[in-house]
Formats: sequence, structure tokens, C-alpha cells
Amino acid sequence: MKKYLFLIVAVLMLLSAAVVFAEGSKAEKAFPQKPIKIIVYTKPGGLIDITARKFTDIASKYTKATFVVENKPGAGGIVAMRYILEETKADGYTLFAATKSNISKVVASKGKVDLFGFDWIAMLMADPECVITNKKSKIKTWQDIVEDAKKKNGEQIWVGPAAGGLDHVTALKLWEKAGIKAKWIPFASGGKAIAALLGGQGVAYVGNPRDTIGKPDLMIAAVSSPSRLKQFPDVPTFGELGIKDFDHEIMWRGFAVKKGAPEEALKWYDDLFTKVTNDPDWRKFWEVGGIKVVYYKKDKFEQIIRNDKKEFEKYLKKIGMI
Repeated sequence: MKKYLFLIVAVLMLLSAAVVFAEGSKAEKAFPQKPIKIIVYTKPGGLIDITARKFTDIASKYTKATFVVENKPGAGGIVAMRYILEETKADGYTLFAATKSNISKVVASKGKVDLFGFDWIAMLMADPECVITNKKSKIKTWQDIVEDAKKKNGEQIWVGPAAGGLDHVTALKLWEKAGIKAKWIPFASGGKAIAALLGGQGVAYVGNPRDTIGKPDLMIAAVSSPSRLKQFPDVPTFGELGIKDFDHEIMWRGFAVKKGAPEEALKWYDDLFTKVTNDPDWRKFWEVGGIKVVYYKKDKFEQIIRNDKKEFEKYLKKIGMI
């Protein structure tokens, strides 16, 4: 009898130990177990940097995880992307804070970065493209721009950042649709290009509505949107002005991870992105600038990336950059 009792006790102890071990293993695997890095491809202060830092602020309402924003500027994102692909593990602990502009740089780099070495897990906003002018200039409405462009026959000057970048390609597409010609003069940054516009060095700047907030000498001549933005009710859409199929030109911003991250990490991010997207403070912060707050998950976001890549290839070939 004692022998059987001993065996029963031993079995119960083993079962108890197995349960404790299983629970301990589960806890060890729970994501995250250490700080998460967010790699930003610009210097501090840029809009994607603000996006990353605002995200960590809002996310802190919903998780005790630690986020560390790290700036790795260089080559329009190539430096940051190569760092992630070549020097980090595919463990989900490194997020890349990305924008549509990164796609043009990857296309122009001719294979220095594999776009699909990443999982593009969250597109969080769609920021409409627009044409911005100087209120004090004689050429400030879209009609003024078109008339002046036709008179100058290719000599009209538009200013903006980065030849071959998103804003330049947006301008190229717009010139095609409007039947006009112009010159693109690139500057080192959007801020310097806007200063040039205000200094009379060009007639138009391609950017986003938020660029005009707090700058009374700037005006939006037209915006790429299916309907007028409620935040900028006096600004006409390109469709209203007779430019067809130019309603969805955007700058997107979002996050990617190195391909191969554990499924539990991706599920954790999905839950967090959903909560942040629905947060009223997050939405209010971005929507005031006319930005559409969204959460497009991996499948939809990656299809957008593929379409963007094809479009940049088309226009960068057209201007001889690739």
C-alpha cells in the first residue's frame, strides 16, 4: 500500500512540475521581453520622426513595453534599411518607421535593398499630396499655374526635395495629366524648398496640406482627394479643376519588420496597432492636418508597396535616373 501511495505522490509531483515548467516556458516566450527599437531614417524633427515618437507616446497607454527611437539618417532610408536587414535579428524587436519616399530611393539604388526582405505590417496614415503656392505671388491658383506654364513652355520652375522622390514623381504625373511642362529644382529638404518658394525662386511646391499650417504666406492651390478636405474646405480638388484620375496621390507612413519575425510578435503588434489607430488623441493629432488615419495590414500594405515600386520604376526611367 505504501508503495502505491509513494508512486501516486511521485506522479502528482511530476505533473505539478510539468505544469510549472510549461507556464514558465510560456512566460519566457511572451512578446515582448526586452525594449523595442524603432529605426527612423531621418534626423530628429522630421515628420516620420514625429510619427514614431507620437506612436510610442500613444502606445504607452496600452502596453508596458519599452520603445526606443533611434535615428539612422542617410541616403533617404537606404542606410537605415540596410542596417535592419544586415545587422539585426528577425525577432520582431526592431521596427522600421517607413514612408512612401523610401520606395523611390530603393528603386533608384538599383538593388542595394530588398524591399521584401521586410514584412510591411502596418500602414497607419494616408496624407494627400497637394500643390502649394506663395500667396504673395501673382501665380497662386491652379489656373494661374497652368496659364503661366503654357506661356513659359517648359521654363516654369517648381521646387521641392529630392529629384526622383515622391513629390517630384507626383509633379511629373500631374504635368502629364494637365498637359503642361515645367522644371523641377530639388533642394536639400522640404523646408529649404518652401523657403525658396517664399523667396520667389519657383511658382509651386508639391507637399501635403499639413505643410501650410502656421505658415500664413502659403496657400494650397489644389489637393489630391476624392472630395474637399473638411479641414481645408476652401481648397479645390484636382477633379474639380478638370484633372481626372488624380484623386488618390498620397504620402503614406507606417511600420515594417525584418521578414521572419515570430507569429506571436506579429499578433502583438496587430493588437497594438489596432488600439493606437482607434485612440482619439492619435486621430486628433493627425486629422487636423487633413491626414486620413488608417490601419492597413500586411496583405493590403504589401500590395500598395508593389504598386508604388512599379510606378517609381516607370517615372525614374522616364527621367533617366534608372
